[in-house]
Amino acid sequence: MKRIDLHVHTTASDGTCAPGEAVRLAKEKGLAAIAVTDHDTVSGYAEAAAAGAALGVEVVPGIELSARYLGTVHILGYYLDTDAPVLNEVTDWLVRDRDCRNRKIAALMRADGLPVDYDGMRARFGAVIGRPHFAEVLVELGLAGSVNDAFARFLERGRRYYAARSFLPVERAIRLIREAGGVPVLAHPFQYGLDDAALRTLLALGRENGLQGMECRYSGYSEEQSAYLLALASELGLLPTGGSDFHGGVKPRIALGDGTGGLCVPYRYLDRLRAAAGRAPEAAEA
Repeated sequence: MKRIDLHVHTTASDGTCAPGEAVRLAKEKGLAAIAVTDHDTVSGYAEAAAAGAALGVEVVPGIELSARYLGTVHILGYYLDTDAPVLNEVTDWLVRDRDCRNRKIAALMRADGLPVDYDGMRARFGAVIGRPHFAEVLVELGLAGSVNDAFARFLERGRRYYAARSFLPVERAIRLIREAGGVPVLAHPFQYGLDDAALRTLLALGRENGLQGMECRYSGYSEEQSAYLLALASELGLLPTGGSDFHGGVKPRIALGDGTGGLCVPYRYLDRLRAAAGRAPEAAEA
């Protein structure tokens, strides 16, 4: 069975593998396709697509938008037009807002006497910095034992170095992906702490605004959890998707294609996504 990974982050957002490097790793691992789903940007797709064409790995244009719903939820978008003005206007604003938030975090850390140079971080990690990069700095300074520890003690809401950023309402995030020609999908549904009724409420709201799929196979999800999500997706007429949420070195336990071990996302999920986007198979081949 051909395997794929539809949830991959690169240095275009908060991953540690360059887009082309992620494609080369996918080739080494025998993956037939990956989707580049960087946070709030599609800037890594062109490099990944070029590498995919050279190596024979199918690369799907994607994005992961952070959206507001109770707390925060994430909406994945697949097969969107990366040059769509409506998309790039919003993503440019989101990147600027993220940069403003990051500078506030750096200022909070410097106020405590920590040697944090935000422009130096950008030179080191790439133009798009996220909280995982600040977590890595805290680990290097000996203030946290791991990235997860740094988040829990310093970077989560209410902690010393937390700073808020702006989010699109979930309805707008879904509609934006549709307006850019893409297929919107709810990412990692169990990450939001919702019970069955609350998840169904979120999915109903999503479907009203154009949601077309749900991530049913994900790093750390048991077969029972995936079976529940697959049954729910089938009941509600949503497409199933799956992916590792690969970030490279900032999340070393999550491997491309394999997740935390045993993840297997079948190629048929991609066939259905492509059909929903109105893409012909030959147009999707690298």
